[in-house]
Amino acid sequence: MKTYITLLFFLCTCLSVQAQDKNVFKPKSHKINGYNINVETKGKGNPIVFIAGGPGNSHDYLQGNFGHYHKKNQVVFFDGLGRGLSEDAKDNSEYTVDNDVEILESIRKALKIKKWSVVGHSYGTLVAQAYVLKYPEAIEKMVLINGFHSGLMWQEANCDTYNFYSKTHFPEKWRLVDSLRKEGFVSSDPEFKEVYGSFPTKYIYYHNTELIRLMPPDAKRTWSDEVYYTMVGRDGDFHVTGCIGDIDFRRQLKDVKVPTLIVAGRYDGVSTPEYALQYKQFMPQAQFVMFEKSGHNPYLEEARAFSEVFDKFMKIK
Repeated sequence: MKTYITLLFFLCTCLSVQAQDKNVFKPKSHKINGYNINVETKGKGNPIVFIAGGPGNSHDYLQGNFGHYHKKNQVVFFDGLGRGLSEDAKDNSEYTVDNDVEILESIRKALKIKKWSVVGHSYGTLVAQAYVLKYPEAIEKMVLINGFHSGLMWQEANCDTYNFYSKTHFPEKWRLVDSLRKEGFVSSDPEFKEVYGSFPTKYIYYHNTELIRLMPPDAKRTWSDEVYYTMVGRDGDFHVTGCIGDIDFRRQLKDVKVPTLIVAGRYDGVSTPEYALQYKQFMPQAQFVMFEKSGHNPYLEEARAFSEVFDKFMKIK
């Protein structure tokens, strides 16, 4: 009961901060590579940019959880091409990790930031790692929250694990999935998405399924299927292809000199510990922290403990 009351108190505090911060982040379009890209920034001090997951998420959930850092730092949130308040691509082939990296670098230059710290969550860690490998001189520190080191990890730790859980926990529903698969339906087909999307999936992402994701009250277009299936492939919930399928940072991570914090969750059903722990092998110079009571979102599930680790690493007082 004591633990529950403490958690409830902290969540109420977070919600209070969220309410106080309502509308403090104002959308502003920056013309980048011919597109209007939504960038929202506030605060002074050492700059930190946050990269959302998905691929397909807007920045909003990160703002809901990290927006309060504007009181000590300059924080930067943005919507990738085709996401949130940013414009859609004229051609879906423009939805790539490499293009997200270039957009990120263009934002840094547009804001006239010499160096910043980069924080990626889930898919956002792919962008962060690709960015640090291409533009190491632009990064002060890097934080990878429940991420992926390769397309293989995305396939096995994410898709295969999710499908195994769904099949074994909801066999009645999975029979319909099986029947559609046998008829040739793939992940991105509307008929299949309706069935596949009906699974109660919160337990895959959260250890405590009662928690509510913190979001700004005015969030718009928080998800894009078009971006997602372009980048993971038309059957990406079963067979990861696209640009994400081709990614593999494992052999390069040992050469990263930027101070790095890697975060994982013991109950993460998306970036499972079996694979997350491999970062200790591929990137031994990084600080690695496993949150023992969290799934895919430790900044929400163990908010106080996460803040202590994050603030110490970032030297935020």
